[in-house]
Amino acid sequence: MKKVILKLLPHQILSEPLCNKGTAFTQEERDALRLHGFLPNHISTIEEQVKRRYANFRDQPNNLAKYIFLTALQNRNEILFYRLLLEHAKEMVPLVYTPTVGDVSINYSLMYREPRGLYLAYPLKDKMEEIFNNFPFQEIDVAVVTDGERILGLGDLGIGGMAISLGKLILYSLFGGIPPACALPIVLDVGTNNKTLLEDPLYIGWRHERIRGKEYDEFIDRFIKALKRRYPNILLQWEDFAKPNAGTLLNRYRKQICSFNDDIQGTAAVVLAGIITAIKVSKSRLSDQKIALLGGGSAGIGICDQILRAIVHEGIVKEEEAKKLFYVVDIHGLIHTNMTVEPHQKPFAQDHAKIAEWKVKNPKRITLLDVIENVHPTILIGVSTQANSFTQEMVEKMAKYVKRPIIFPLSNPSSHSEAHPKDLLHWTKGEAIVATGSPFASVQYRDRLYEIDQCNNFYIFPGVGLGLIAAKATYVSDEIFLKAAHVLADHSPMHNNPYGNLFPSLDKLRDCNRDIAIEVAKQVAKEKNAKVESFEKLIKERMWFPDYPIFTSA
Repeated sequence: MKKVILKLLPHQILSEPLCNKGTAFTQEERDALRLHGFLPNHISTIEEQVKRRYANFRDQPNNLAKYIFLTALQNRNEILFYRLLLEHAKEMVPLVYTPTVGDVSINYSLMYREPRGLYLAYPLKDKMEEIFNNFPFQEIDVAVVTDGERILGLGDLGIGGMAISLGKLILYSLFGGIPPACALPIVLDVGTNNKTLLEDPLYIGWRHERIRGKEYDEFIDRFIKALKRRYPNILLQWEDFAKPNAGTLLNRYRKQICSFNDDIQGTAAVVLAGIITAIKVSKSRLSDQKIALLGGGSAGIGICDQILRAIVHEGIVKEEEAKKLFYVVDIHGLIHTNMTVEPHQKPFAQDHAKIAEWKVKNPKRITLLDVIENVHPTILIGVSTQANSFTQEMVEKMAKYVKRPIIFPLSNPSSHSEAHPKDLLHWTKGEAIVATGSPFASVQYRDRLYEIDQCNNFYIFPGVGLGLIAAKATYVSDEIFLKAAHVLADHSPMHNNPYGNLFPSLDKLRDCNRDIAIEVAKQVAKEKNAKVESFEKLIKERMWFPDYPIFTSA
Protein backbone atom coordinates (compact mmCIF):
# COMPACT_ATOMS: atom_id res chain seq x y z
CA MET A 1 0.00 0.00 0.00
CA LYS A 2 1.25 3.47 -0.91
CA LYS A 3 2.85 5.55 1.86
CA VAL A 4 2.28 9.32 1.85
CA ILE A 5 4.15 11.86 3.97
CA LEU A 6 1.96 14.64 5.41
CA LYS A 7 3.39 17.95 6.63
CA LEU A 8 0.12 19.23 8.06
CA LEU A 9 -1.27 19.96 11.49
CA PRO A 10 -3.99 17.63 12.85
CA HIS A 11 -6.87 20.01 12.11
CA GLN A 12 -5.50 20.62 8.60
CA ILE A 13 -5.36 16.88 7.88
CA LEU A 14 -8.98 16.44 8.95
CA SER A 15 -10.03 19.43 6.83
CA GLU A 16 -8.36 18.22 3.61
CA PRO A 17 -10.73 15.87 1.70
CA LEU A 18 -7.89 13.97 -0.01
CA CYS A 19 -6.12 13.34 3.32
CA ASN A 20 -9.00 12.86 5.73
CA LYS A 21 -9.73 9.21 6.53
CA GLY A 22 -12.05 10.00 9.42
CA THR A 23 -12.33 7.08 11.85
CA ALA A 24 -10.20 4.91 9.51
CA PHE A 25 -6.89 6.44 10.64
CA THR A 26 -4.91 3.56 12.18
CA GLN A 27 -3.31 3.60 15.61
CA GLU A 28 0.11 4.14 14.01
CA GLU A 29 -1.19 7.04 11.90
CA ARG A 30 -2.84 8.67 14.90
CA ASP A 31 0.45 8.44 16.77
CA ALA A 32 2.54 9.84 13.92
CA LEU A 33 0.10 12.59 12.93
CA ARG A 34 -0.91 13.58 16.49
CA LEU A 35 -4.58 12.84 15.82
CA HIS A 36 -5.46 11.42 19.24
CA GLY A 37 -8.38 13.26 20.76
CA PHE A 38 -9.52 14.65 17.41
CA LEU A 39 -11.33 11.40 16.55
CA PRO A 40 -13.52 8.80 18.31
CA ASN A 41 -11.52 5.91 19.78
CA HIS A 42 -12.85 3.20 17.44
CA ILE A 43 -10.76 2.48 14.34
CA SER A 44 -12.95 1.67 11.32
CA THR A 45 -12.22 -0.11 8.07
CA ILE A 46 -13.26 1.63 4.86
CA GLU A 47 -15.85 -1.13 4.41
CA GLU A 48 -17.46 -0.20 7.75
CA GLN A 49 -17.44 3.47 6.77
CA VAL A 50 -19.17 2.67 3.46
CA LYS A 51 -21.94 0.82 5.34
CA ARG A 52 -22.48 3.78 7.70
CA ARG A 53 -22.55 6.36 4.93
CA TYR A 54 -24.85 4.21 2.79
CA ALA A 55 -27.31 4.03 5.69
CA ASN A 56 -27.13 7.85 5.97
CA PHE A 57 -27.61 8.15 2.21
CA ARG A 58 -30.74 6.00 2.27
CA ASP A 59 -32.26 8.25 4.94
CA GLN A 60 -32.23 11.29 2.65
CA PRO A 61 -35.77 12.31 1.59
CA ASN A 62 -35.23 13.04 -2.13
CA ASN A 63 -32.67 13.13 -4.93
CA LEU A 64 -31.48 16.69 -4.31
CA ALA A 65 -30.99 15.91 -0.63
CA LYS A 66 -29.03 12.80 -1.60
CA TYR A 67 -26.89 14.91 -3.95
CA ILE A 68 -26.17 17.39 -1.15
CA PHE A 69 -25.26 14.51 1.18
CA LEU A 70 -22.85 13.00 -1.37
CA THR A 71 -21.28 16.39 -2.14
CA ALA A 72 -20.75 17.03 1.58
CA LEU A 73 -19.03 13.66 1.85
CA GLN A 74 -16.84 14.47 -1.17
CA ASN A 75 -15.80 17.74 0.47
CA ARG A 76 -14.99 15.95 3.73
CA ASN A 77 -13.52 12.57 2.73
CA GLU A 78 -12.97 12.21 -1.00
CA ILE A 79 -11.67 8.63 -1.03
CA LEU A 80 -14.65 7.38 0.97
CA PHE A 81 -16.97 9.30 -1.39
CA TYR A 82 -15.58 7.46 -4.42
CA ARG A 83 -15.58 4.08 -2.69
CA LEU A 84 -19.24 4.56 -1.77
CA LEU A 85 -20.09 5.52 -5.35
CA LEU A 86 -18.16 2.60 -6.78
CA GLU A 87 -19.98 0.08 -4.60
CA HIS A 88 -23.41 1.59 -5.35
CA ALA A 89 -22.82 2.95 -8.85
CA LYS A 90 -26.18 2.01 -10.35
CA GLU A 91 -28.02 3.83 -7.57
CA MET A 92 -25.73 6.85 -7.18
CA VAL A 93 -24.36 7.75 -10.63
CA PRO A 94 -27.76 9.19 -11.70
CA LEU A 95 -27.49 11.49 -8.67
CA VAL A 96 -23.98 12.85 -9.27
CA TYR A 97 -24.66 13.08 -13.01
CA THR A 98 -27.75 12.93 -15.23
CA PRO A 99 -30.57 13.41 -14.53
CA THR A 100 -30.16 14.96 -11.04
CA VAL A 101 -27.26 17.18 -12.10
CA GLY A 102 -29.73 19.09 -14.30
CA ASP A 103 -31.75 20.11 -11.22
CA VAL A 104 -28.50 20.96 -9.43
CA SER A 105 -27.46 23.23 -12.31
CA ILE A 106 -30.80 25.04 -12.18
CA ASN A 107 -30.54 25.54 -8.40
CA TYR A 108 -26.76 25.98 -8.26
CA SER A 109 -26.75 29.36 -6.52
CA LEU A 110 -29.00 28.12 -3.71
CA MET A 111 -27.14 24.80 -3.37
CA TYR A 112 -23.59 26.22 -3.46
CA ARG A 113 -21.64 25.05 -0.41
CA GLU A 114 -17.89 24.61 -0.89
CA PRO A 115 -15.49 26.05 -3.50
CA ARG A 116 -14.19 23.40 -5.90
CA GLY A 117 -12.48 24.03 -9.24
CA LEU A 118 -11.98 27.39 -10.97
CA TYR A 119 -14.55 30.12 -11.64
CA LEU A 120 -13.15 32.32 -14.40
CA ALA A 121 -15.37 35.38 -14.69
CA TYR A 122 -15.14 37.86 -17.57
CA PRO A 123 -14.62 40.90 -15.29
CA LEU A 124 -11.44 39.18 -14.03
CA LYS A 125 -10.03 38.49 -17.50
CA ASP A 126 -6.91 40.54 -16.76
CA LYS A 127 -6.22 38.32 -13.74
CA MET A 128 -6.52 35.03 -15.66
CA GLU A 129 -2.83 34.11 -15.44
CA GLU A 130 -2.69 35.11 -11.77
CA ILE A 131 -5.69 32.89 -10.96
CA PHE A 132 -4.04 29.88 -12.59
CA ASN A 133 -0.77 30.55 -10.79
CA ASN A 134 -2.59 30.69 -7.46
CA PHE A 135 -4.22 27.30 -8.00
CA PRO A 136 -2.40 24.94 -5.60
CA PHE A 137 -2.41 21.63 -7.48
CA GLN A 138 0.77 21.15 -9.51
CA GLU A 139 -0.15 18.06 -11.54
CA ILE A 140 -3.43 18.28 -13.43
CA ASP A 141 -4.07 15.67 -16.13
CA VAL A 142 -7.55 16.64 -17.32
CA ALA A 143 -9.86 19.66 -17.17
CA VAL A 144 -13.54 19.89 -18.08
CA VAL A 145 -14.69 23.37 -19.08
CA THR A 146 -18.11 24.84 -19.84
CA ASP A 147 -19.53 28.32 -20.31
CA GLY A 148 -22.96 27.14 -19.13
CA GLU A 149 -24.87 28.17 -22.24
CA ARG A 150 -26.37 24.81 -23.24
CA ILE A 151 -26.66 22.67 -20.14
CA LEU A 152 -28.17 19.30 -21.10
CA GLY A 153 -31.50 20.23 -22.72
CA LEU A 154 -32.12 22.99 -20.18
CA GLY A 155 -30.50 25.91 -21.99
CA ASP A 156 -28.50 28.79 -20.52
CA LEU A 157 -27.84 28.22 -16.81
CA GLY A 158 -24.86 30.52 -16.44
CA ILE A 159 -22.59 29.64 -13.55
CA GLY A 160 -24.79 26.59 -12.86
CA GLY A 161 -22.79 24.87 -15.59
CA MET A 162 -20.11 24.19 -12.96
CA ALA A 163 -22.25 21.27 -11.74
CA ILE A 164 -21.72 19.60 -15.14
CA SER A 165 -17.93 20.04 -15.03
CA LEU A 166 -17.88 18.63 -11.50
CA GLY A 167 -20.08 15.68 -12.48
CA LYS A 168 -18.00 14.76 -15.53
CA LEU A 169 -14.79 14.68 -13.51
CA ILE A 170 -16.38 12.48 -10.86
CA LEU A 171 -16.99 9.97 -13.66
CA TYR A 172 -13.40 10.35 -14.90
CA SER A 173 -12.16 9.25 -11.48
CA LEU A 174 -14.86 6.65 -10.87
CA PHE A 175 -14.71 4.81 -14.22
CA GLY A 176 -11.45 6.01 -15.77
CA GLY A 177 -9.21 5.87 -12.71
CA ILE A 178 -8.02 9.48 -13.03
CA PRO A 179 -6.94 10.57 -9.52
CA PRO A 180 -9.29 13.30 -8.20
CA ALA A 181 -6.30 15.52 -7.39
CA CYS A 182 -5.40 15.48 -11.11
CA ALA A 183 -8.83 16.63 -12.34
CA LEU A 184 -9.84 20.28 -12.70
CA PRO A 185 -13.45 21.52 -13.19
CA ILE A 186 -13.75 24.97 -14.79
CA VAL A 187 -16.64 27.29 -15.57
CA LEU A 188 -16.16 30.29 -17.83
CA ASP A 189 -18.55 32.86 -16.39
CA VAL A 190 -19.20 35.07 -19.41
CA GLY A 191 -22.64 36.17 -18.28
CA THR A 192 -26.06 34.70 -18.99
CA ASN A 193 -29.07 35.51 -21.13
CA ASN A 194 -31.35 33.66 -18.73
CA LYS A 195 -33.69 36.41 -17.55
CA THR A 196 -34.70 34.49 -14.43
CA LEU A 197 -31.07 34.28 -13.30
CA LEU A 198 -30.32 37.91 -14.13
CA GLU A 199 -33.25 39.01 -11.98
CA ASP A 200 -32.51 36.58 -9.14
CA PRO A 201 -30.91 38.49 -6.22
CA LEU A 202 -29.36 35.23 -5.00
CA TYR A 203 -27.63 34.36 -8.31
CA ILE A 204 -23.88 34.03 -7.60
CA GLY A 205 -22.58 34.38 -11.15
CA TRP A 206 -21.69 37.51 -13.11
CA ARG A 207 -25.05 39.29 -13.48
CA HIS A 208 -24.63 40.47 -17.05
CA GLU A 209 -25.83 39.49 -20.51
CA ARG A 210 -23.52 37.06 -22.29
CA ILE A 211 -20.58 38.54 -24.08
CA ARG A 212 -20.37 37.73 -27.78
CA GLY A 213 -18.15 38.21 -30.79
CA LYS A 214 -14.67 39.61 -30.38
CA GLU A 215 -14.90 39.92 -26.58
CA TYR A 216 -15.88 36.27 -26.23
CA ASP A 217 -13.20 35.07 -28.66
CA GLU A 218 -10.47 37.03 -26.90
CA PHE A 219 -11.58 35.70 -23.51
CA ILE A 220 -11.50 32.09 -24.71
CA ASP A 221 -8.12 32.64 -26.34
CA ARG A 222 -6.72 34.07 -23.12
CA PHE A 223 -8.13 31.12 -21.19
CA ILE A 224 -6.49 28.57 -23.50
CA LYS A 225 -3.11 30.30 -23.34
CA ALA A 226 -3.22 30.61 -19.52
CA LEU A 227 -4.32 26.99 -19.09
CA LYS A 228 -1.63 25.66 -21.40
CA ARG A 229 1.06 27.81 -19.80
CA ARG A 230 0.16 26.46 -16.34
CA TYR A 231 -0.43 22.86 -17.45
CA PRO A 232 1.28 22.31 -20.82
CA ASN A 233 0.38 18.59 -21.06
CA ILE A 234 -3.24 18.85 -19.97
CA LEU A 235 -6.21 17.17 -21.70
CA LEU A 236 -9.14 19.59 -22.11
CA GLN A 237 -12.76 18.49 -22.52
CA TRP A 238 -15.18 21.07 -23.92
CA GLU A 239 -18.62 20.59 -22.37
CA ASP A 240 -22.12 21.98 -23.05
CA PHE A 241 -21.23 24.92 -25.27
CA ALA A 242 -24.02 26.27 -27.46
CA LYS A 243 -24.28 25.24 -31.12
CA PRO A 244 -22.65 28.39 -32.59
CA ASN A 245 -19.56 27.89 -30.39
CA ALA A 246 -19.19 24.14 -29.83
CA GLY A 247 -17.83 23.07 -33.20
CA THR A 248 -16.05 26.36 -33.80
CA LEU A 249 -14.02 26.15 -30.57
CA LEU A 250 -13.17 22.50 -31.13
CA ASN A 251 -11.87 23.17 -34.64
CA ARG A 252 -10.03 26.32 -33.61
CA TYR A 253 -8.12 24.84 -30.67
CA ARG A 254 -7.84 21.08 -31.17
CA LYS A 255 -4.37 21.46 -32.70
CA GLN A 256 -3.27 24.02 -30.11
CA ILE A 257 -4.18 21.97 -27.06
CA CYS A 258 -5.03 18.29 -26.64
CA SER A 259 -8.82 18.54 -26.51
CA PHE A 260 -12.17 17.14 -27.58
CA ASN A 261 -15.84 18.04 -27.32
CA ASP A 262 -17.77 15.37 -25.47
CA ASP A 263 -21.17 16.51 -26.79
CA ILE A 264 -19.99 16.22 -30.38
CA GLN A 265 -17.47 13.38 -30.31
CA GLY A 266 -18.22 11.44 -27.12
CA THR A 267 -21.97 11.25 -27.71
CA ALA A 268 -21.40 10.22 -31.31
CA ALA A 269 -19.03 7.41 -30.31
CA VAL A 270 -21.47 5.92 -27.78
CA VAL A 271 -24.31 6.10 -30.33
CA LEU A 272 -22.09 4.42 -32.90
CA ALA A 273 -21.20 1.65 -30.42
CA GLY A 274 -24.90 1.01 -29.82
CA ILE A 275 -25.59 0.88 -33.55
CA ILE A 276 -22.65 -1.46 -34.23
CA THR A 277 -24.05 -3.86 -31.63
CA ALA A 278 -27.66 -3.54 -32.81
CA ILE A 279 -26.92 -4.24 -36.47
CA LYS A 280 -24.97 -7.35 -35.50
CA VAL A 281 -28.18 -8.64 -33.91
CA SER A 282 -30.04 -8.06 -37.19
CA LYS A 283 -27.10 -9.54 -39.14
CA SER A 284 -26.72 -6.48 -41.35
CA ARG A 285 -23.95 -3.99 -42.13
CA LEU A 286 -23.56 -0.28 -41.48
CA SER A 287 -23.78 0.43 -45.20
CA ASP A 288 -27.20 -1.29 -45.29
CA GLN A 289 -28.72 1.25 -42.89
CA LYS A 290 -30.87 4.32 -43.51
CA ILE A 291 -30.52 6.84 -40.70
CA ALA A 292 -33.16 9.43 -39.81
CA LEU A 293 -32.04 12.00 -37.25
CA LEU A 294 -34.15 14.68 -35.59
CA GLY A 295 -32.06 17.68 -34.51
CA GLY A 296 -29.39 19.18 -36.74
CA GLY A 297 -27.27 20.86 -34.07
CA SER A 298 -23.63 20.14 -33.24
CA ALA A 299 -24.47 16.92 -31.37
CA GLY A 300 -26.68 15.60 -34.17
CA ILE A 301 -24.20 16.36 -36.94
CA GLY A 302 -21.41 14.96 -34.76
CA ILE A 303 -23.34 11.68 -34.60
CA CYS A 304 -23.75 11.70 -38.38
CA ASP A 305 -20.03 12.39 -38.86
CA GLN A 306 -19.05 9.48 -36.63
CA ILE A 307 -21.44 7.00 -38.26
CA LEU A 308 -20.33 8.20 -41.71
CA ARG A 309 -16.70 7.62 -40.78
CA ALA A 310 -17.53 4.10 -39.61
CA ILE A 311 -19.47 3.32 -42.80
CA VAL A 312 -16.57 4.46 -44.97
CA HIS A 313 -14.16 2.49 -42.76
CA GLU A 314 -16.28 -0.60 -43.47
CA GLY A 315 -14.93 -0.34 -47.03
CA ILE A 316 -18.11 -1.15 -48.97
CA VAL A 317 -19.28 2.30 -50.12
CA LYS A 318 -17.45 5.55 -50.79
CA GLU A 319 -18.01 8.67 -48.69
CA GLU A 320 -20.28 10.49 -51.16
CA GLU A 321 -22.55 7.45 -51.44
CA ALA A 322 -22.53 6.97 -47.68
CA LYS A 323 -23.75 10.55 -47.10
CA LYS A 324 -26.96 9.70 -48.97
CA LEU A 325 -27.92 7.29 -46.18
CA PHE A 326 -28.54 10.18 -43.73
CA TYR A 327 -31.80 12.14 -43.43
CA VAL A 328 -31.38 15.03 -40.99
CA VAL A 329 -34.56 16.84 -39.93
CA ASP A 330 -34.15 20.20 -38.26
CA ILE A 331 -36.57 22.92 -37.18
CA HIS A 332 -37.23 23.80 -40.86
CA GLY A 333 -37.76 20.20 -41.92
CA LEU A 334 -35.54 17.81 -43.84
CA ILE A 335 -32.21 19.39 -44.75
CA HIS A 336 -31.77 19.38 -48.52
CA THR A 337 -29.77 21.14 -51.24
CA ASN A 338 -32.53 23.60 -52.16
CA MET A 339 -32.55 25.36 -48.79
CA THR A 340 -30.17 27.52 -46.80
CA VAL A 341 -28.31 25.33 -44.31
CA GLU A 342 -25.55 25.88 -41.79
CA PRO A 343 -22.03 24.92 -42.88
CA HIS A 344 -21.78 21.93 -40.53
CA GLN A 345 -25.09 20.56 -41.92
CA LYS A 346 -24.21 20.91 -45.59
CA PRO A 347 -22.46 17.52 -46.04
CA PHE A 348 -25.71 15.76 -45.07
CA ALA A 349 -28.12 17.81 -47.17
CA GLN A 350 -30.20 15.47 -49.34
CA ASP A 351 -30.34 16.04 -53.09
CA HIS A 352 -33.53 18.07 -53.65
CA ALA A 353 -34.09 16.52 -57.08
CA LYS A 354 -34.30 13.11 -55.43
CA ILE A 355 -36.76 14.06 -52.71
CA ALA A 356 -38.89 16.10 -55.12
CA GLU A 357 -40.37 12.77 -56.20
CA TRP A 358 -41.64 11.97 -52.71
CA LYS A 359 -45.28 12.10 -51.70
CA VAL A 360 -45.45 14.76 -48.97
CA LYS A 361 -48.11 17.08 -47.55
CA ASN A 362 -45.98 20.23 -47.72
CA PRO A 363 -42.96 20.23 -50.07
CA LYS A 364 -41.69 23.43 -48.41
CA ARG A 365 -41.25 21.66 -45.06
CA ILE A 366 -40.61 17.93 -45.24
CA THR A 367 -41.31 16.40 -41.85
CA LEU A 368 -39.85 13.43 -40.01
CA LEU A 369 -43.05 11.52 -40.75
CA ASP A 370 -42.54 12.25 -44.46
CA VAL A 371 -39.02 10.82 -44.21
CA ILE A 372 -40.25 7.68 -42.47
CA GLU A 373 -43.01 7.12 -45.03
CA ASN A 374 -40.74 7.60 -48.05
CA VAL A 375 -37.40 6.20 -46.88
CA HIS A 376 -38.31 3.42 -44.38
CA PRO A 377 -35.31 4.16 -42.10
CA THR A 378 -33.76 1.39 -40.04
CA ILE A 379 -32.36 3.81 -37.44
CA LEU A 380 -34.14 6.75 -35.76
CA ILE A 381 -32.15 9.11 -33.52
CA GLY A 382 -33.41 12.12 -31.58
CA VAL A 383 -31.27 15.00 -30.32
CA SER A 384 -33.93 17.69 -30.70
CA THR A 385 -34.90 18.31 -27.03
CA GLN A 386 -38.51 18.18 -28.31
CA ALA A 387 -40.48 15.94 -25.95
CA ASN A 388 -42.66 13.20 -27.50
CA SER A 389 -41.68 14.13 -31.05
CA PHE A 390 -41.42 10.43 -32.00
CA THR A 391 -45.14 9.67 -32.35
CA GLN A 392 -46.96 6.36 -32.39
CA GLU A 393 -47.76 6.82 -36.08
CA MET A 394 -44.08 7.37 -36.94
CA VAL A 395 -42.83 4.41 -34.94
CA GLU A 396 -45.49 1.99 -36.16
CA LYS A 397 -44.77 2.96 -39.77
CA MET A 398 -41.05 2.41 -39.17
CA ALA A 399 -41.67 -0.99 -37.55
CA LYS A 400 -43.84 -2.03 -40.51
CA TYR A 401 -40.73 -2.23 -42.70
CA VAL A 402 -38.00 -3.05 -40.15
CA LYS A 403 -38.15 -6.12 -37.91
CA ARG A 404 -35.92 -4.65 -35.21
CA PRO A 405 -35.93 -0.86 -35.54
CA ILE A 406 -33.09 0.95 -33.76
CA ILE A 407 -34.59 3.95 -31.92
CA PHE A 408 -32.48 6.24 -29.76
CA PRO A 409 -34.38 9.21 -28.17
CA LEU A 410 -31.31 10.91 -26.70
CA SER A 411 -32.44 14.34 -25.52
CA ASN A 412 -31.80 15.23 -21.88
CA PRO A 413 -33.27 15.46 -19.33
CA SER A 414 -35.93 12.70 -19.43
CA SER A 415 -38.70 15.32 -19.66
CA HIS A 416 -37.29 16.34 -23.07
CA SER A 417 -36.94 12.80 -24.45
CA GLU A 418 -38.38 12.31 -27.94
CA ALA A 419 -40.30 9.25 -26.70
CA HIS A 420 -40.77 7.10 -23.62
CA PRO A 421 -39.16 3.63 -23.91
CA LYS A 422 -42.38 1.99 -22.70
CA ASP A 423 -44.28 3.46 -25.65
CA LEU A 424 -41.56 2.51 -28.14
CA LEU A 425 -41.60 -1.11 -27.02
CA HIS A 426 -45.38 -1.35 -27.02
CA TRP A 427 -45.68 0.30 -30.45
CA THR A 428 -43.13 -2.16 -31.92
CA LYS A 429 -44.44 -5.26 -30.09
CA GLY A 430 -41.23 -5.49 -28.08
CA GLU A 431 -38.91 -5.50 -31.11
CA ALA A 432 -37.36 -2.00 -30.93
CA ILE A 433 -33.74 -1.73 -29.81
CA VAL A 434 -33.90 1.30 -27.54
CA ALA A 435 -31.31 3.52 -25.86
CA THR A 436 -32.08 6.84 -24.21
CA GLY A 437 -30.19 9.94 -23.14
CA SER A 438 -31.43 9.88 -19.54
CA PRO A 439 -32.10 6.97 -17.18
CA PHE A 440 -35.49 5.26 -17.50
CA ALA A 441 -37.00 2.42 -15.49
CA SER A 442 -37.21 -1.10 -16.90
CA VAL A 443 -40.21 -1.90 -19.08
CA GLN A 444 -42.35 -5.01 -18.78
CA TYR A 445 -43.85 -6.06 -22.10
CA ARG A 446 -45.72 -9.35 -22.26
CA ASP A 447 -43.45 -11.97 -20.66
CA ARG A 448 -40.17 -10.07 -21.03
CA LEU A 449 -38.53 -7.39 -18.85
CA TYR A 450 -36.51 -4.88 -20.90
CA GLU A 451 -33.68 -3.03 -19.22
CA ILE A 452 -33.45 0.42 -20.80
CA ASP A 453 -29.90 1.42 -21.68
CA GLN A 454 -28.79 4.99 -21.19
CA CYS A 455 -26.68 6.05 -24.15
CA ASN A 456 -24.39 7.92 -21.82
CA ASN A 457 -20.99 9.35 -22.64
CA PHE A 458 -19.50 7.88 -19.46
CA TYR A 459 -19.23 4.59 -21.34
CA ILE A 460 -16.44 6.14 -23.42
CA PHE A 461 -14.92 9.46 -22.32
CA PRO A 462 -13.19 8.23 -19.11
CA GLY A 463 -11.35 5.54 -21.09
CA VAL A 464 -10.56 7.91 -23.94
CA GLY A 465 -9.14 10.40 -21.44
CA LEU A 466 -7.09 7.80 -19.62
CA GLY A 467 -5.64 6.48 -22.90
CA LEU A 468 -4.76 9.96 -24.16
CA ILE A 469 -3.06 10.86 -20.87
CA ALA A 470 -1.14 7.57 -20.67
CA ALA A 471 0.11 7.92 -24.25
CA LYS A 472 0.98 11.62 -23.73
CA ALA A 473 -1.15 12.61 -26.71
CA THR A 474 -0.94 16.12 -28.11
CA TYR A 475 -3.89 15.78 -30.51
CA VAL A 476 -7.21 13.88 -30.44
CA SER A 477 -7.93 12.44 -33.87
CA ASP A 478 -11.37 11.30 -35.04
CA GLU A 479 -9.97 7.79 -35.31
CA ILE A 480 -9.62 7.72 -31.51
CA PHE A 481 -13.40 7.74 -31.04
CA LEU A 482 -13.93 5.17 -33.76
CA LYS A 483 -11.59 2.82 -31.88
CA ALA A 484 -13.39 3.54 -28.60
CA ALA A 485 -16.80 2.81 -30.14
CA HIS A 486 -15.69 -0.59 -31.39
CA VAL A 487 -14.23 -1.54 -27.99
CA LEU A 488 -17.46 -0.52 -26.24
CA ALA A 489 -19.47 -2.55 -28.77
CA ASP A 490 -17.28 -5.59 -28.01
CA HIS A 491 -18.34 -5.33 -24.36
CA SER A 492 -22.07 -5.44 -25.14
CA PRO A 493 -24.16 -8.12 -23.35
CA MET A 494 -26.45 -8.15 -26.40
CA HIS A 495 -23.95 -10.42 -28.16
CA ASN A 496 -25.17 -13.22 -25.88
CA ASN A 497 -28.83 -12.20 -25.73
CA PRO A 498 -30.54 -10.41 -28.66
CA TYR A 499 -33.00 -8.80 -26.22
CA GLY A 500 -30.36 -7.98 -23.63
CA ASN A 501 -28.56 -4.75 -22.83
CA LEU A 502 -26.71 -2.76 -25.47
CA PHE A 503 -24.12 -1.53 -22.99
CA PRO A 504 -22.24 -3.15 -20.09
CA SER A 505 -23.50 -2.76 -16.53
CA LEU A 506 -21.89 -0.07 -14.38
CA ASP A 507 -20.01 -2.64 -12.31
CA LYS A 508 -18.19 -3.65 -15.53
CA LEU A 509 -17.48 -0.10 -16.64
CA ARG A 510 -13.99 0.28 -15.19
CA ASP A 511 -12.90 -2.84 -17.09
CA CYS A 512 -14.52 -1.52 -20.28
CA ASN A 513 -12.86 1.90 -19.96
CA ARG A 514 -9.53 0.24 -19.23
CA ASP A 515 -9.79 -1.65 -22.53
CA ILE A 516 -10.82 1.55 -24.32
CA ALA A 517 -7.80 3.33 -22.83
CA ILE A 518 -5.44 0.61 -24.05
CA GLU A 519 -6.72 0.81 -27.64
CA VAL A 520 -6.72 4.62 -27.58
CA ALA A 521 -3.11 4.66 -26.36
CA LYS A 522 -2.11 2.24 -29.11
CA GLN A 523 -3.82 4.44 -31.70
CA VAL A 524 -2.00 7.53 -30.40
CA ALA A 525 1.32 5.68 -30.64
CA LYS A 526 0.47 4.56 -34.18
CA GLU A 527 -0.37 8.12 -35.27
CA LYS A 528 2.86 9.44 -33.76
CA ASN A 529 4.82 6.67 -35.52
CA ALA A 530 6.02 5.73 -32.04
CA LYS A 531 6.92 2.28 -30.88
CA VAL A 532 3.88 0.63 -29.29
CA GLU A 533 4.68 0.18 -25.63
CA SER A 534 3.10 -2.26 -23.19
CA PHE A 535 0.12 -0.01 -22.63
CA GLU A 536 -1.82 -2.78 -20.89
CA LYS A 537 0.61 -2.75 -17.95
CA LEU A 538 1.00 1.04 -17.97
CA ILE A 539 -2.73 1.73 -17.89
CA LYS A 540 -3.51 -0.88 -15.25
CA GLU A 541 -0.85 0.72 -13.04
CA ARG A 542 -2.16 4.24 -13.69
CA MET A 543 -5.80 3.52 -12.84
CA TRP A 544 -6.55 5.04 -9.46
CA PHE A 545 -8.72 3.02 -7.06
CA PRO A 546 -10.42 4.60 -4.03
CA ASP A 547 -8.50 3.03 -1.17
CA TYR A 548 -6.74 4.75 1.70
CA PRO A 549 -2.96 5.15 1.52
CA ILE A 550 -0.83 4.92 4.65
CA PHE A 551 -0.06 8.38 6.02
CA THR A 552 3.03 9.23 8.01
CA SER A 553 4.65 12.41 9.28
CA ALA A 554 7.75 14.03 7.83
